[in-house]
Amino acid sequence: MSELTKLAALIQRDRDSIVARWRQQVRELPSARTLDVAALDDHIPGLLDELAAALRARSDQTIPEALAEGSPPIHGLQRLMDAFDIEEVVAEYNVLRGCIHDLADAHDLKLQGQPFHVINRVFDHAIGLALQTFATGRALEVQRRREEYLAFVAHDLRTPLSAISLAERVLNLTLAKEGLSVESARMLSALRRNVKQLEHLVAKVLEENTNLQTEIGMKLERREFDLWPLVESLTHDLHPVAGTSSTQLINEVPEELIVYADASLLRRLFQNLIANAIKYTPRGSIVIGARELSEEGVVECWISDNGTGIPEEFLEKIFAKGETDPNDVDGTGLGLAIVKTVAEAHGGKVTVESEEGIGSTFRVSLPTKANCGNA
Repeated sequence: MSELTKLAALIQRDRDSIVARWRQQVRELPSARTLDVAALDDHIPGLLDELAAALRARSDQTIPEALAEGSPPIHGLQRLMDAFDIEEVVAEYNVLRGCIHDLADAHDLKLQGQPFHVINRVFDHAIGLALQTFATGRALEVQRRREEYLAFVAHDLRTPLSAISLAERVLNLTLAKEGLSVESARMLSALRRNVKQLEHLVAKVLEENTNLQTEIGMKLERREFDLWPLVESLTHDLHPVAGTSSTQLINEVPEELIVYADASLLRRLFQNLIANAIKYTPRGSIVIGARELSEEGVVECWISDNGTGIPEEFLEKIFAKGETDPNDVDGTGLGLAIVKTVAEAHGGKVTVESEEGIGSTFRVSLPTKANCGNA
């Protein structure tokens, strides 16, 4: 019996013990420590079968087509999803290579010549395929996050654009009564055209990004700042939108309340919640409030309205991306998903209480600066 055949027989006979030894060593990798056995082993037993088959074949074929189900590319993709880094992907293959060498040494088999080359071809090819899949997956993830970020920003632009458009109409009607000058009419016309162009571009971005699947990763730039001025500026900016529906915006945030958050992202969160409340409160009031809950280590913010309310069957899925009011033809299903993403990026959460015909209250809890290390 040749060295190739002997080693193939040993690999087949001791496959389970080889995998067990491999698993014990790979457990030392940071990303592998929390995986269950099935997720960790993945296609490794199949790879050993491929190696044994390649040794028996005594050919240059590295991975038999018959065993494609356990292919290394799938392994690379799985490791990306398991939060492995590239070094860990390479390391676990080399650990398995070491286990094969240990097996050969224990049975006085010399891994020289053809056995040595077959083993290296199988493992090097497997590593190459897994890394290629890993790198492709990472590149697609970066692209997805970039596209999703663009969609989120485009969605957030809709509210200020609506405010600008409505302000232009009010201004046009007001000045028309006093007699518009030629220059004023020209400027208002240019403003109207440019707003419509921006609205078209925003709609195009949203249309092209309707199938985004996962949450965006957000880089926070936290600092301490007064919450009242942020809310006050938003109520002022959104007044044209609320004014057209006779909706009153009331800022009840304590003037002395300080939050520790990313000011830009928190403004986006409040903008989406207030704009959403305006949409469903055609005549009434919207109250924006906040308080510090010292015992819980959070600042609780809320936006409460006395509008139409939300049907009970929608409450559980209202923050899911793509979920939107079936009666809202212009809805994108992104607004409340952005709110949830921003809140969770801060280590906080968002909840909703609502009753049809009574109104809705959205609550956002954000960790205080002292509690951020525990968030």
